[in-house]
Amino acid sequence: MCSSEISGRGDKNTVENGDLLMPKYDQDGLIVAVVTEVTSGDVLMVGYMNEEALGRTIDTGEAWYWSRSRQSYWKKGETSGQVQTVHEILTDCDQDALVLKVSVAGNGATCHVGYRSCFYRKVVKPETGAVRLARVEADKVYDPADVYGKK
Repeated sequence: MCSSEISGRGDKNTVENGDLLMPKYDQDGLIVAVVTEVTSGDVLMVGYMNEEALGRTIDTGEAWYWSRSRQSYWKKGETSGQVQTVHEILTDCDQDALVLKVSVAGNGATCHVGYRSCFYRKVVKPETGAVRLARVEADKVYDPADVYGKK
């Protein structure tokens, strides 16, 4: 489905210093994609892409991922209306990770449980007892039952 030509892996120097996209996929054919909000830089989610999902993202300008649980492609926001428009894709030095800078349509949320970001909690270490999670986003942006039709 994608028409963008993504190069195969090259030698270390070409990967690290060249101008061709040569992603390094893991043993399952996936590359991690950290998704941030384009203006604030806030981390919204982490997803995985295979070559086809990355190509679809480059071709359409909207984020596509590979669902490891469903073993299928998914366009973020296809059901919820929270489509991610990709403004920039960055890769790290050895091209084994991506950062997508996006804006989110609809209610601006990314998390399927109703928060703006999937990273709505932080780790807190109390003086005694188990390590806890504390919310950094107080309120949900939407009710997932309204969007996805299930409780």
